[in-house]
Amino acid sequence: MKFSELGLNDELLKAIKRSGFEEATPIQEETIPLALAGKDVIGQAQTGTGKTAAFALPILQNLDKDKKVIQALIIEPTRELAIQTQEELFRLGRDERARVQVVYGGADISRQIRSLKNHVPAILVGTPGRLLDHLKRKTINLADVNTIVLDEADEMLDMGFIQDIESILSYVKNRKQTLLFSATMPKPIMNISEKFMDNPEIVRIKTKELTADLIDQYYVRAKDSEKFDIMCRLIDVESPDLAVVFVRTKRRVDEVTRGLQARGYNAAGIHGDLSQARRISVLKRFRASKLDILVATDVAARGLDISGVTHVYNYDIPQDPDSYVHRIGRTGRAGQNGSSITFVTPNELGYMRTIEQLTKKKMTPLAPPSDDEALRGQLKLAKTKVEDLLKEDLTKYATDAAELLENYSAIDLASALLKNLSKDSSSVEVKISSQKPLPYKGGDGRRSGNRSRGRGNYRGGDRNHRRNNYHGGNHSHHSGSRHNFVIKSKKN
Repeated sequence: MKFSELGLNDELLKAIKRSGFEEATPIQEETIPLALAGKDVIGQAQTGTGKTAAFALPILQNLDKDKKVIQALIIEPTRELAIQTQEELFRLGRDERARVQVVYGGADISRQIRSLKNHVPAILVGTPGRLLDHLKRKTINLADVNTIVLDEADEMLDMGFIQDIESILSYVKNRKQTLLFSATMPKPIMNISEKFMDNPEIVRIKTKELTADLIDQYYVRAKDSEKFDIMCRLIDVESPDLAVVFVRTKRRVDEVTRGLQARGYNAAGIHGDLSQARRISVLKRFRASKLDILVATDVAARGLDISGVTHVYNYDIPQDPDSYVHRIGRTGRAGQNGSSITFVTPNELGYMRTIEQLTKKKMTPLAPPSDDEALRGQLKLAKTKVEDLLKEDLTKYATDAAELLENYSAIDLASALLKNLSKDSSSVEVKISSQKPLPYKGGDGRRSGNRSRGRGNYRGGDRNHRRNNYHGGNHSHHSGSRHNFVIKSKKN
C-alpha cells in the first residue's frame, strides 16, 4: 500500500518521499489509519519493521501547532533508541515545524531543564528513569498529553521498568490515546494494556513477515583463541557492507576493536563505560556507513535500529536464546537478506542446540576459509577499488606514472598498488584474552527472575548462502589458558 492511501497530509507525504520510503510496511499499513482515527493500538512487531514511522506519522499529523504544551509522550527503553526516535520524528516532522525533545539518563539534566523551560516541546521522547526525574522535579507537565507511546515494551519489562512506566502513566490524566509496541506479549505487558488502554485494536505481524526468515544462520566451531583470526578471514571473503560483532564483556569490546583496527579494518566499539557523546558519535558514523564494523556488548546494542547491516558475528555465544534473537535481528531488515555467524566452542555445542530448538531454526555449520581464500577476497576488493580509481580523471598523475614505468614493469606497479589497497593482516598477530563460556541460565528460554518470554517461532527452512560455503577441518576446545591482548609483527 502506498503512503498516499493512508490518509496522511501533503507535508508528511513530502517528508516520506524525501526519506526514500515508497510503500508502507505491514505494521505501518495497519497501524497508521487506526492511530489517525484516535484508537488505542497494540502492535506486535519486531524492531526493524518500520514501527517508529507507524506511530510517528499519526502523532505529527494530529498535533495542534498553536498549543505550546507537550501533546505526545514516547517512552523508550534505552537512550540510543530514544535518540533514534527523536531523530526520526525531526526528519519526518521538519515540514510540520514540530518541536521534539529527548531526555535520557547519563546526560546533564540541568541542560535538559533549561531547554524544556525555554522551548516547550510538542513531542517529548524519553527513557523511564529520566522522565520520572523530571516529573519529580516538576520540570515537565504531562497534563495536556493526548497520546502516549510505549515502544519496545518487552525490552522495558526486561530492564525492570514496568513500575516506572505505571508511575509515569499516572501523571498523564487526560490522555486520549495509548499506542503500545512490543515484539512479544508476556503477561505483565498485557496487564498494562488492560489497565491503561481503552478497547485497543491489536495489530500482529504474522510470523512469515518477521525478519528472521531473511537471515542465513551459520555457526563456526572454533577454539576461543582461534576466533579472531577466523573472523578476520570470514570478513575478508564476505566483504560485508556493514557488520556488527557481538562480544560478552566491555574488555572484549576494546580488545577486538583494537585488533580489527590494527589489521586495517574500519571498526569501532561501544559499551557502557564510554561517554554518551562518544557512543552517539560512533553510532552516527556507523549509521552513515563511515564505519564498516561495530563491536558491541548486548547491553550497548539494545534498541539499535540501523538499516543496511548485512552481517552479524556472534564472537561470543549469547547467554540466553532471547539475546540471540535480538542480536541476529540487527540484520535482515526491510526485506533485505542478512547473515549471522556464531562462533561456538565444542563444549557450547549443546547450548547451541538449545537455542536452535527454541528459535525453531537450525544453524548451518560453516568451515572457516583458508588464508589463501581470505587473500583472494582481499585482492578481489582491492581490484574493485582500482577499477573505481580508473574511472576518475588521472591526468595530473600521468608524468610521474610514466617515470615509474621507465624503471618498473606495469605488472610490478599494479602488484604494488594491489598490495597497498589490500589488508596485509597476515603480518599482524592479535591475541584476545580467553574467556570461559558462561553457563546457560534456565532450560526454557527464561531470563533471570524466572520470567518466561516468547520464543520467536521463526520459520524459513534451509537457505543457500549467497556467497561461499567453506570447507575445512574440525577444531578442538581451547585449553582454558589466558592470553594478554597483543599486537605485534610476526617477523619479530
